[in-house]
Amino acid sequence: MTRHLNKDTTVCISLAARPSNFGTRFHNYLYDALDLDYLYKAFTTTDLAAAIGGVRALGFRGCAISMPFKEAVIPMVDEMDPSAAAINSVNTLVNTDGYLKAYNTDYLAIAQLLQTYQVPTDKVFALRGSGGMAKAVAFALKNTGFKQGFIIATNEETGRQLAEQSGYGYRPDMQDVQADMLINATPVGMAGGKEADNMAFTENEVNCAEIIFDVVALPAMTPLIRYAKAQEKTVITGAEVFAIQAVEQFVLYTGIRPDPALFEKAAAYARG
Repeated sequence: MTRHLNKDTTVCISLAARPSNFGTRFHNYLYDALDLDYLYKAFTTTDLAAAIGGVRALGFRGCAISMPFKEAVIPMVDEMDPSAAAINSVNTLVNTDGYLKAYNTDYLAIAQLLQTYQVPTDKVFALRGSGGMAKAVAFALKNTGFKQGFIIATNEETGRQLAEQSGYGYRPDMQDVQADMLINATPVGMAGGKEADNMAFTENEVNCAEIIFDVVALPAMTPLIRYAKAQEKTVITGAEVFAIQAVEQFVLYTGIRPDPALFEKAAAYARG
């Protein structure tokens, strides 16, 4: 059914350093399929406070938050849902009459994927990164039951802090670290960035691991994922994370949960 925009159309947006079409295609596909009077549009900004003020003032129903705004947005919201407060990181805002409540659906998506892929909790992991997404990954690992792992971060202050908060070890690099699962929660490999053609781990590190998890969603086949697949490793992609967290955002914005078949169609359309 063709929807026609009007003065009552509900608007949802996203804010990211490098916006992609995935969320826009995903949400608008579901709006069309369910005949909802909603519109979704991706944006970037160099003035986060003004952008969030616009969300509040203009009555945008929802706002997805991506790197590098996941922690910076916290002082600008009215309430933190436990999913965001527990890890001090935000990826979703819901606006109810000017009142902004923050959530983190990345955490839910990562925990779900660890269970879907049946990753044994006795595996040792190495998680590269110490920002908002890394926090979501670390606490999903912790609450899923992983006992042994390392936070790998060049920023010693934030790396040690995340390691202490989540109960894992800290290392500035991969020297002397042997891991069964490698997880990238940095922008390395992200399309449009300075390190778009790079891998967050070396070929030797990938060769020695069993499972490679890259949370970068754009492109789905990052250099790390491409190499890992060529080595016949088990891979979990950022596109999978993005799709699952996006449907949780969709539920928060609309109050409707798409059935699994419709979800798969929307995710496939978004990837295309």
